[in-house]
Amino acid sequence: MLLTVLDPPPPLDAIEKLKRDLSSRVDCELRFDRHNRMLYSTDASIYQVEPLGVAIPTTVDQISKLLAACNELNVAVLPRGGGTSLAGQCTNAALVLDLSAFRRSVIELNVQAKTVRVETGITPDALNRHLSSEKTGLFFAPDPATVAQAAIGGCIGNNAAGSRSIKYGRTSENVASLQLVTAAGAVCELGPGAGKRDAIAARLAHDVSAIVLEYAELIRERFPKTIRRNAGLGLDMILKQLDAGISREDLDLTGLICGSEGTLGVVTQATLKLHDVPKRRVLFLLGFDSVEASIDVVPQIVATGPSAVELLDDVVLDAAASNHECRAYLELLPMVPTGLPPRALLFVEYQTSANTVDESAAVLEACAQALQVAAPGAASRRLDSITDMGKAWALRKAGEPLLHGIPGNRKPQTFVEDNAVPVENLGRFVREFRAIVEKHGTKAAYYAHASVGVLHIRPLIDLHDDKDRERLRAIAVDVADLAKACGGVMSGEHGDGRIRGPLLQRFFGPELMTAFAKVKAVFDPRGILNPGMIVGTGDIDTLTQRLRTDAVEGEVDVDAIKTTFNFDDQHGFRGALEMCNGAGVCRKTSGGAMCPSYRATLDERHSTRGRGNALRLAISGQFAKTSGKPVYDDPATKETLDLCLSCKACKSECPSNVDISRLKAEYLHQSHKANGTPLKAWVFGHVRLLNKLGSLVPGVSNFMGKLGVMKWMAGKVLSIAPQRSLPLFSKSLYRLHQRTQLISRNAAPKVVLYADCFSTYNDSHIGLAAIEVLEKLGYQVELPAVECCGRAMISTGLLDDAAAVADVTLARLKPFVDDASVRAVLVLEPSCLASFKDDWLQMNLKTPISERQKLANVSMLVEEFVAKFWDKHPNKPEVKRSPAPVVLHGHCHQKALWGDSTSSDLLKKLGGTVSVLDSGCCGMAGSFGYDAKKYELSMKIGELSVFGPVREADENTVICAPGTSCRHQIHDGTGRSAKHPIEFARDVLC
Repeated sequence: MLLTVLDPPPPLDAIEKLKRDLSSRVDCELRFDRHNRMLYSTDASIYQVEPLGVAIPTTVDQISKLLAACNELNVAVLPRGGGTSLAGQCTNAALVLDLSAFRRSVIELNVQAKTVRVETGITPDALNRHLSSEKTGLFFAPDPATVAQAAIGGCIGNNAAGSRSIKYGRTSENVASLQLVTAAGAVCELGPGAGKRDAIAARLAHDVSAIVLEYAELIRERFPKTIRRNAGLGLDMILKQLDAGISREDLDLTGLICGSEGTLGVVTQATLKLHDVPKRRVLFLLGFDSVEASIDVVPQIVATGPSAVELLDDVVLDAAASNHECRAYLELLPMVPTGLPPRALLFVEYQTSANTVDESAAVLEACAQALQVAAPGAASRRLDSITDMGKAWALRKAGEPLLHGIPGNRKPQTFVEDNAVPVENLGRFVREFRAIVEKHGTKAAYYAHASVGVLHIRPLIDLHDDKDRERLRAIAVDVADLAKACGGVMSGEHGDGRIRGPLLQRFFGPELMTAFAKVKAVFDPRGILNPGMIVGTGDIDTLTQRLRTDAVEGEVDVDAIKTTFNFDDQHGFRGALEMCNGAGVCRKTSGGAMCPSYRATLDERHSTRGRGNALRLAISGQFAKTSGKPVYDDPATKETLDLCLSCKACKSECPSNVDISRLKAEYLHQSHKANGTPLKAWVFGHVRLLNKLGSLVPGVSNFMGKLGVMKWMAGKVLSIAPQRSLPLFSKSLYRLHQRTQLISRNAAPKVVLYADCFSTYNDSHIGLAAIEVLEKLGYQVELPAVECCGRAMISTGLLDDAAAVADVTLARLKPFVDDASVRAVLVLEPSCLASFKDDWLQMNLKTPISERQKLANVSMLVEEFVAKFWDKHPNKPEVKRSPAPVVLHGHCHQKALWGDSTSSDLLKKLGGTVSVLDSGCCGMAGSFGYDAKKYELSMKIGELSVFGPVREADENTVICAPGTSCRHQIHDGTGRSAKHPIEFARDVLC
């Protein structure tokens, strides 16, 4: 069963046998169905390799038994954390060990010793949040761009470093000891002096030191001398100890494990070194006209003692301008002397641990003066606030995934993006690199850890094009030779994997490759651990084998599929399916709103990346039994999509602009066309019709809804959770509005209030509150007869129905949009506004796009309108009573598309205390939270960031939420009633 990097996928009977063999020996969760296996077939690289299966262990004992069994059965094993690696080392025809789901605990914290013991599935970001919550004043320093989603085990496997490695070093310099499970299943502890305490560690140290001494002269001669290096195995770190006179019993092997890509053992626990949190930081953004101009001043800047010097080029900055979240960060950039945005940007950070504010200020001022001398011609902006520095660093960390959103078939590819050269040779390297790329007929994008000479340069290559694949191989060889000629190495932190492994012998020579193989044999005699990485790599041709694009081409002509959504903004349907680059930003567990179901389950399958993989594989035909056909009836794919809440957070928070909500809706639509529409989808999609019928006799409808028999029927027919309170009906807002005309219809400027499904038929008191406020401000409120916005239909895949009602509603609103006397079209429900401003602009409708755009331009939330024109309304707003304190929870679509300031601004103008929750999704998401199978998950999502703060708010505090679903969820989860912001405004203004 041991497979190499070139082996074809294993036959199903072999998978079934492996399933039986392992299930009888190990009690951890094992997944062998092809759907789940393929969700682990990619990482953040260009490769795709089908695994044998997936194991999700919870204990070290389970990991030990798994490895022992696999070693005996000769089954390849791939240890995997967050799966964010860029070189392909987390793709293999092996049993994947996913340690990121349940191996995330902080075991022991020793503040005095400045160490912490952790399970290796935890992320650096989560670890540092824990250290902060414990008020330790300490932090774990390595900070790769993927700190929020990479596991500590992956940082060890890749010897990750990040922006501040010039000050704090790599992961290897921040590890005190490691718990390692060997290929045979034995558990040992590695670290200084481990050989005196552990027989296994003693044997490993003895055998490794013998090999290192055998090749000592070649190690001294051929290993790079750069600060950052992560190619091959770290034999130089072992030799350094031996040269210093450290005995074999005292030998520290952790530096060898760091950067070994899971080929020497499975790291299950780590004791990490911690550092004092700096007292103060300052960040300078330096703008230049070119990358070369920025690189030329790096040596002088490094001499001033910064904690970080990072680079972004114009390709990345232009990509940021096209991203919803990142474009706001560009406001921080300095303008170069020409008055234009910079074409290259350096991030230069200084830190101080001075004891007093005055001392800190003096230190940072000295740094500023030194920087001005080092880079006199640069446009500069100084950032001192934590908020602004956070935004700037978010832009830098988004550099890699941002590149996947650039237009065209050629994309910046990750095959020569990790070279490390001495800082003094950076200028030469960049200029000669550019010449190589231009010689091969393309261009490149640049970002870098410039402080330590690590350059992430990505040539634009179309992996679908055979000639571009030839260019890829040729550029890879030329750049590897250039890095060596400049005194550097082809990998500074991202490792070898599939993309650089075949070039290792060219760099180190055959003798050192033999040394690597001997060291691997000491730890893994049968070669089961991540085979084909570092040792046993393929030749140069393998650089362009096992690509993701190989699996798509020749299967299904994806662009020929007739879709209801338009995907031109993502370079066609195929482009949309390939947009996910695997960086795994969706696996973050704090900040923003992405991805609610992953945060609650910590299951790769239910991450945005998991759904992106599933959709790509299903629609490209890779799950098909018959070649050339998309799969629209695959139960496993539908199950993977089922926990997507369509919150749209991925649309804005994914730097690559992956829009799973749109892709999911399209997939369900195609499935309904091929297989018929389920009753449940039809009912939930046509919620407006149900609400309209219920509001005809609301008293009777509400009475019937409270009957046990009705709940029982709803549970049986629609699978509605019995714990859920059912929505109440009210008299139609249309009927109530006719009775409350307070202003002459011709005496005031007009606004249009869109009558959504809920504020019209369920919560008409909210609609009345909006009308009362608007009329108080001097407006005539028009309430035209409209149809649904179609949002519920879109979520359930009823795209033909959604398109039809969209065209009807657009036609009915057109006279008002064209009327110059109408100030705005106002919306109470954020999801409805999302349809106007997002969904309808991307659907293939009969209504011309120009008409849709006109509506989008004049539409806004009603509370946003009141706040935005606060001083310009016909009647000036008067606060008539002192407002109570407010806690605001914004709606997901609002957060994703415009930000919850569209609600909070009005609440703040009313003069009270407003706390805006840093919350993700509430967990309701329309019909999602009603489903009996999803009820517990829905409530668990609510507990993550919404329910706690609501419960903690005192009884005098008003809870506000603009979303109907959010208010319903808050009520069911906490027992508290939430108001729409416009209701609160009515109470204060009227």
